[in-house]
Amino acid sequence: MTWFAAGMRGPLRWPQEITAGVTLAALAIPLNIGYAQIAGLPPVAGLYAAIVPMLMFALLCSSRQLVASPDAPIAALIASLLVAIAARPGSPQYVELAYAQALVCAVVFLLFYAFKLGFLANFLSEPVLVGFIAGLAVEILTSQAEKILGIHTTAERFFPELWEIITQIPRAHPWSVVIGVATMLAVVALRRLAPALPGPLIALVAATAVVAWAGLDTQGVSVLGHVPSGLPVPHWPSITLGQWAALIPGAIAICAVTLADGLLTARRYAEQHHYRLDADTELRAFGLANIAAGLTQSMTIGSSASRTAAMDAAGSRSQIPSALCAIVVAVLVGLFSGVLAYLPNTALAAIVAVAVVRLIDVRKLAGLWRLRRSEFWIAVVCLLGVPVLGSLTAVIIAFLLSAVDVVRRASRPSTATLAPGDHGRYIRGPAGGALVVYRFESQLFFANAGTFKSEIIHLAAQGAQWIVLDAEAITDVDTTGAAALRETADALRERGVTFVVSRATTPLRHLLAHYGLTDLVHYDSNEAAAAAYQEEDHG
Repeated sequence: MTWFAAGMRGPLRWPQEITAGVTLAALAIPLNIGYAQIAGLPPVAGLYAAIVPMLMFALLCSSRQLVASPDAPIAALIASLLVAIAARPGSPQYVELAYAQALVCAVVFLLFYAFKLGFLANFLSEPVLVGFIAGLAVEILTSQAEKILGIHTTAERFFPELWEIITQIPRAHPWSVVIGVATMLAVVALRRLAPALPGPLIALVAATAVVAWAGLDTQGVSVLGHVPSGLPVPHWPSITLGQWAALIPGAIAICAVTLADGLLTARRYAEQHHYRLDADTELRAFGLANIAAGLTQSMTIGSSASRTAAMDAAGSRSQIPSALCAIVVAVLVGLFSGVLAYLPNTALAAIVAVAVVRLIDVRKLAGLWRLRRSEFWIAVVCLLGVPVLGSLTAVIIAFLLSAVDVVRRASRPSTATLAPGDHGRYIRGPAGGALVVYRFESQLFFANAGTFKSEIIHLAAQGAQWIVLDAEAITDVDTTGAAALRETADALRERGVTFVVSRATTPLRHLLAHYGLTDLVHYDSNEAAAAAYQEEDHG
């Protein structure tokens, strides 16, 4: 309860916190049901996620704003991952696998916490994350379009499914389309005209009332159906050992996306409101919250940027709204679950579609196209990879693309030759004469060792007799880099070229000595190295 202790040092604005809690519950009820449907789970699995797991995270996290809940990317990942294990969505075995998925995610989160592995999420760069989440959004929108149109498709691949939806539009169920489109328009209108009101809940209640009043459920409009009454009870998933193992890759993918998105959101609000965020505490909180999810028949939870933004806009500065939301949802499922049976599925799909379409960040994609085309194409590959290849394959591709991009950039580090400037200081300038100062502005490792060696040898071929390596910016050298440094020094010596090092930090000198490079001559500055050259030249 780091946030609670910090919040107690200043006055909590209880009216705002209570209003935010009611608003969060109003958002969570329709969205959690919708996300449970996306994941192929019963509605109650989404509602249960807003009780014990949400409360657990609220009590243990350090962020005062971050809302932990099921969200669209996680729901889509669960669906694609569990179907790949050959379980039919909605079947008892599928549901058991979903509960187990939450527990495996919890273990991954706690391992990340124990071994300080949160930095791995940094390999999901912004282009990768933008493309990946947009791809999940496209996949979700495709599935929601079927519900809004009141049709069923049999295709298992994305493009055949999309084509089947398009060809079935003339056979769409009219009332389903009317209710779905009206719900979307109502949510969008309320968001723009009355953003303080819980638009999704208002639109859902209105759609439900219309369906019940007009008896549209008897005319083909699909409704949610029976939702079990009562609070969640402890339950251990009943699956095989092999199935537990099969869930591990998917759990890593879910955790990676949650960390990349959730920690970024939490840090942004912590900086905005001037308090300290402990990333390790967030990892532990996600882990323990997902233990609660797996043991209380809930779906896996991550973070929700949209609900976090809604809480911040409502004036919340603590996790009290999450606690109030858990209480409201517990009362709903414990006493009033019967009213949920009449919720029209087309309205739920419309609410999810409005929430999900914002995940396709066209502005960021356009910015990538304008600023760096290579990153734009990485985003496009990730976007198309999710619906075409599947989310797990897309995550692997995303990590590989990020790693390749990092190595590609590192293999071409910034380098420069320096020339004497005002007051004898060395600044960037063209190489000329027998003395050349060469600056290497990166760590020296396997990816750029070849560049280092070839550029220095090229300087010697142009007539340099003294080459000074300005090593101020070299922070680390691996064994490949050390070998390149040794080979470069030996090659220059055979040519009769003097090779020295300047401005190396003390840790770097110790590291070079550790690699056996003790014969390199070091100078504290480029000016000192130049003076030594002048003395030797005139000696």
